[in-house]
Amino acid sequence: MPKKIDWPEAMRPLLKKYKGKKHPLEFENLYQLIVVVVLSARSTDAYINSIAPKLFAAFPDMSALAGAEPEALFPYLAGITNFANKAKWLTAIAAQVKTDKQIPLSLEKLIELPGIGRKSANVILRGAGKKPEGVIVDVHVLRVAPRLGIVKEMDAGPMEERLMKVLPPDEWEAGMAMSFLGREICTPKPKCDSCLMNKVCLYYSRLKK
Repeated sequence: MPKKIDWPEAMRPLLKKYKGKKHPLEFENLYQLIVVVVLSARSTDAYINSIAPKLFAAFPDMSALAGAEPEALFPYLAGITNFANKAKWLTAIAAQVKTDKQIPLSLEKLIELPGIGRKSANVILRGAGKKPEGVIVDVHVLRVAPRLGIVKEMDAGPMEERLMKVLPPDEWEAGMAMSFLGREICTPKPKCDSCLMNKVCLYYSRLKK
């Protein structure tokens, strides 16, 4: 029988390590944040960062994007997974929001926009410096959280629900903290011996048996 972990207590070192660490996506304002988050789905942050400057030079704000047809974005989105749909989503968002000042900053309003689900909305709220309304569950968290043993769920929706129940709201930043851990330490081939979470990690405890 595995020992019961006090997860709010156990997550504090991880939260402390990554507190305030900027998301790898590069942006200078809320408009740019929304664009890079929408583009980043199933693409690497590094690649999005490499192509975004030319896109922003052509479409510097929501107003400029609101007047564009999706096809006008295609030359700037080469190599991005699902680029045609992402272009449609971005132009539809801009047509709906119209100006940077009208960009919504609540999870409820963000997920009403095309191409933005709960994960993207949570990332946008964090990037905007807003209080978490949920837990970021990206591809890294999908790997890290079950390895730790904090959740058994393997799908993003149920995993987020479970994490929101296990952790108090003031620890919902744990999603992004686990994402950073997954990028740096708990990779597909994890560096368990150097992980600050190995004392409470289910995966590591099984490795030692």
